Amino acid sequence: MPCKTLEEMDVNSSNMIPLHQTTSRKRLDHKREAICIFGTGDFGRSLGMRLLKSGYQVVFGSRNPQNSTLLPSGAQVCTHADALKESEIIFLAVHRENYDFLSALSNLLDGKVLVDVSNNLKMNQYPESNAQYLSQLVPKAIVVKGFNTVSAWALQSGSLDANSQVFVCGDDNKSKQQVMDVARSLGLTPLDQGSLLAAEELENYPLQLFPMWRLPFIITAGLTVFFFLYCVVIKVIHPYVEKNEDNSYLLMVSIPNKIFPIVSLILLGLVYLPGVIAAFLQLYRGTKYKRFPDWLDKWMLCRKQLGLVAFVYGFLHVFYSLIIPLRYSTYWRNIKYITAQLKKNSTSEMEVVWSWKSDAFYASGILGFSVFCLLGITSLPSVSNVMNWREFRFVQSKLGHVTLLLCTVHTALLGWNKFLILSLYKWGLPPAYLLSMVIPCIVLALKLILITPCVDRMVTRIRQGWERKGKGSSDLNI
Repeated sequence: MPCKTLEEMDVNSSNMIPLHQTTSRKRLDHKREAICIFGTGDFGRSLGMRLLKSGYQVVFGSRNPQNSTLLPSGAQVCTHADALKESEIIFLAVHRENYDFLSALSNLLDGKVLVDVSNNLKMNQYPESNAQYLSQLVPKAIVVKGFNTVSAWALQSGSLDANSQVFVCGDDNKSKQQVMDVARSLGLTPLDQGSLLAAEELENYPLQLFPMWRLPFIITAGLTVFFFLYCVVIKVIHPYVEKNEDNSYLLMVSIPNKIFPIVSLILLGLVYLPGVIAAFLQLYRGTKYKRFPDWLDKWMLCRKQLGLVAFVYGFLHVFYSLIIPLRYSTYWRNIKYITAQLKKNSTSEMEVVWSWKSDAFYASGILGFSVFCLLGITSLPSVSNVMNWREFRFVQSKLGHVTLLLCTVHTALLGWNKFLILSLYKWGLPPAYLLSMVIPCIVLALKLILITPCVDRMVTRIRQGWERKGKGSSDLNI
């Protein structure tokens, strides 16, 4: 059966009139080569529409060509066998359970590039990847895995609102290049992932739920829960047990406004702690050519995510702080203080030290959060892509440590001399702000050692390739 356009099928769906070859050839002279698509679901239709907009001829292969009326205008539709005669590249947009029909088309698929775009319902669902199974089912075809990480929505929206990366793998380099050329013509970014053995990893990738965010979320959740309970014990339970005071209203604003900056500061410290640990490890080993421990590798890979979560928590702290003057409890305390002054007929004198302390507290917080915003902006791909490595390193490393210093100073000014007042240690528990400063202070102390000229010079030499040999050898490896 000759292929039909949807327009011809709409004119008379019961009488399948052969396509006029001369008219079709004139109409398609300006277009690129034909691309065949097996599968008329959401992905197949979206891919066909994108290919048509990019100037390709699109031929859909379907079990029931007469019933395929939802396909994009301008596409041709025919049986699987007829569609294979029109194209050298076939996109297979059907589930693995429906691959059986390909066995009968084995001869027609000889030498054709068969692009498997399928995904499974769960990770490692089958012993082998879908692409490897497909290459065994139709050994005469050249199977390439690709486009499975691109959604139908990304194809419809022109990749403006979704990830435009296309992972491609296959055993034949020429066929992979053809598929990657198609991806580029659609405005997508193809990435060669190697042989077909990588297909299993590509098929598992879309099924992963925030793989790089899992550890940061666990750390953040753990710290949030811990400090929430810690603050509840100090601010709510202790007053109720010792003085029979009901401070449960603190659960809504005051306690969260303590948790957000505490966790944010600790997370920011955790962003830079693995870097200084790695530097000291290289100093100890005397080389950069030894792998870091797995735990340190994983920690360093999730630093960006830790920093973004820290930024979000810092942002929440700013908003919560803005509403403090509007709260009823704050208004009540102010009125109570003024009334007490009126009853005593006295006025408290302004203390210059406390004025300096409060101004320095707010100034360090504003400056710290401003630089923190700069770190967040430069972590966006659209911004970091236009920066060279030295600029990016300056912002994320140098200014990052400045941010950590300013935020730590901001926290220290908040506490001031409270760590010396024993009455503030409820049930022997130190104020929460003291706990938040432990990791940042460790990072800043270690970084101070690393930036001293003698140590910095040694770290730089090691990172440039120098290696310290064993005892009794004075030779240097460059």
